[in-house]
Amino acid sequence: MSLVAFTAVATLTLLLCVMAGPDRDDLDEFYTGYGSLSPLRNGLAIAGDYISAATVLGTGGVIALCGYDGVVLALSTALSLLLLMFLLAEPLRNAGRFTMGDALARRMPGRSVRIAACAVTIAALLPLMLVQLAGAGQLMAFVLGFSDRSVGTGCVIGLGTLMISYAAIGGMKGTALIQILKIVMLLGSGTVVALLVLHRFHWDPGALLTAAARGSGAGDAFLHSGLQFRGGPAPRLDMISSELTIVLGGACLPHVTMRMYTASSARQVRRSMSWAVSCVALFALVVGVVGFGATALVGRAAVTAADPQGNTAYLLGSRAAFGTDVSTAETLLFTTVTTAIFLTLLASVAGMILACANSLAHDVFATRAREMPARREMGVARVCALATGVPTVLLATLVQHHSLQPLVTLSFCLGASALAPALVYGLFWRRYTRTGLLCTLIGGSLTVLLLMPGTNLVSGSPGAAFPGAHFNWFPFTTTGIVSIPAGFLLGWLGTVASGRRGAAEQRRQYEAVEGWILAGASRRGREAAEGA
Repeated sequence: MSLVAFTAVATLTLLLCVMAGPDRDDLDEFYTGYGSLSPLRNGLAIAGDYISAATVLGTGGVIALCGYDGVVLALSTALSLLLLMFLLAEPLRNAGRFTMGDALARRMPGRSVRIAACAVTIAALLPLMLVQLAGAGQLMAFVLGFSDRSVGTGCVIGLGTLMISYAAIGGMKGTALIQILKIVMLLGSGTVVALLVLHRFHWDPGALLTAAARGSGAGDAFLHSGLQFRGGPAPRLDMISSELTIVLGGACLPHVTMRMYTASSARQVRRSMSWAVSCVALFALVVGVVGFGATALVGRAAVTAADPQGNTAYLLGSRAAFGTDVSTAETLLFTTVTTAIFLTLLASVAGMILACANSLAHDVFATRAREMPARREMGVARVCALATGVPTVLLATLVQHHSLQPLVTLSFCLGASALAPALVYGLFWRRYTRTGLLCTLIGGSLTVLLLMPGTNLVSGSPGAAFPGAHFNWFPFTTTGIVSIPAGFLLGWLGTVASGRRGAAEQRRQYEAVEGWILAGASRRGREAAEGA
């Protein structure tokens, strides 16, 4: 039944992409879908891009294995989207057109800025795409009962081809439709499963938490902070670093911020983000109940036996919610849950491939020519989707049987340490210079790449990528405690090093576009003139 459902969903979504695909010479339709989505649909698409398969499976696993710390993680994802909503969403929509490079180059025109933005975009999204693709093969093997590694590799290649097709054919509007379908299925099926879990405990959350603590093997520690980070030299500091990385990094990843450009007005952005935040808050509640249900109903031993990182806890909790006697309706519901996860994998990678392809085509290749024809640029964007997707698929086949948590963390660290400081400074600091921006993007990224191999996720712990090695000289789970301040500091130092003349020039350039960035004044004036 799951195989039939997977095939049907893949066929339906590919058909949607073909039907919603843009004309060959219409860049606005390919990059932004003309801003034709209503706030509700755009909000669902934003939530769909934000809630990746790594978020669903990883957060569910941390809740099932670490209890309280996992709940804090789920709440941090919702807080991250709130940060984007209140601080960055409207200025991003006003400053940008198609890509992250557009938003940063609004006040600092130059090819170096666009190339640096493109490089950081790919560096931040490539690890996350690897995790999603590798997880697709593992999910197929788990649900369908495959044990042969070659079958998993074949699934990764086949699904990767499908995801590249989504991005190249459907563009922004096509991938938005897939994200909407995904988030509706994910939240709808998850809500029903969460209600079934609560029903098993007679609608008493306290009974659920007590049973989960008993099944965790950790006792009362399961319901208190510190279980996830115990054993380190500074567990509290490690937890703060991790949550800060998630809050800042999740809000600034390029495949999420590109959805800001699809809104037709600032009011549409605010309404879209309201819907998106509501969806993510509901997801945090659902994944919390299902994660605790997995530990309470099947126990920690069964969760870790299926996957040491707990990535199958969401599926195990969903299955256990039905009890021993499973009806046809419950079988269909579980099939819907697995299909929603499967669609989440497809949609997440398609959105990331599209973000990378758009940045390559628009920020790197289109800027080489003074005026590249729209049809040619769209063709370049589709070739870039292929050029981005094929190496990603090949790399995913190589890493699929290793611990992938370091790759997820790497993406969020790059978002928090390079992109977040660049956006905050670029959108709000008048003195910020091109040198400061390049120092932020390049320096913040290099800091993360230098520190990441020394973290506990790479070596020095049983769940690390290399559990037998011990070169964890930076004894934290993430690099955020150092790399986030470094990103902001390097941006400030680069600006100071530019001298007063450079700072004054950048201040004048910023003041020329300040009304546009902060209030959309120029855009509103232009639209009013066109309407008249």
